[in-house]
Amino acid sequence: MRVLVVEDEAFLAEALQAGLRKEGMAVDIANDGATALESVAVNDYDVVVLDRDLPGVHGDDVCRQVVADRPECRILMLTAAGRSTDKVAGLRLGSDDYLAKPFDFDELVARLHALRRRAAPALPPVLTYAGLRLDPARRDARRGDHALRLTRKEFAVLELLMRADGAVLSAEQLLEKAWDAHADPFTNAVRITVSTLRRKLGDPPILHTATGVGYYLAAP
Repeated sequence: MRVLVVEDEAFLAEALQAGLRKEGMAVDIANDGATALESVAVNDYDVVVLDRDLPGVHGDDVCRQVVADRPECRILMLTAAGRSTDKVAGLRLGSDDYLAKPFDFDELVARLHALRRRAAPALPPVLTYAGLRLDPARRDARRGDHALRLTRKEFAVLELLMRADGAVLSAEQLLEKAWDAHADPFTNAVRITVSTLRRKLGDPPILHTATGVGYYLAAP
């Protein structure tokens, strides 16, 4: 899952980025509304975590623009304005969820996973494919009865491939979703991650390479 955290308090933004990365998410930061809109224009985010009271372009205006330009992107407003009237106003602007500060981090993570599942078409909470079982919320991956010990990036890549349901994903697509904006577009990180993931998935092979195109899952 790729997430944009829009928060003008640098310490909180960086803390959220660190915490969500530990949950296996690719996370970028924007400290003002204008930067947020620039990031959304060039990156394919699953969820935007949006503070309302932003310098420059107000969070409400960011919300309206994201809803208009990227309707597939989910918005979670994370703000100190926690009255019911504030929540109603935020939801009416087009946000998909609303969480008031202070908040419980585990609840935020659960809400992000819930929003990710609201993609079109809706995604199941637990993914299965040809003997593979992946539970993103619990970070549990299995092949048959065998638990897979995956790194965060391996887990993220496997989740993307399972969601693709056998379709080929290019290295660029995997890099876009599983890594953040600081990733070098010429890095071989995707190839290395796929290689180690393929080894951990074991035999018979289920993760395949479409030469010159990308990677895909296929039942043995």
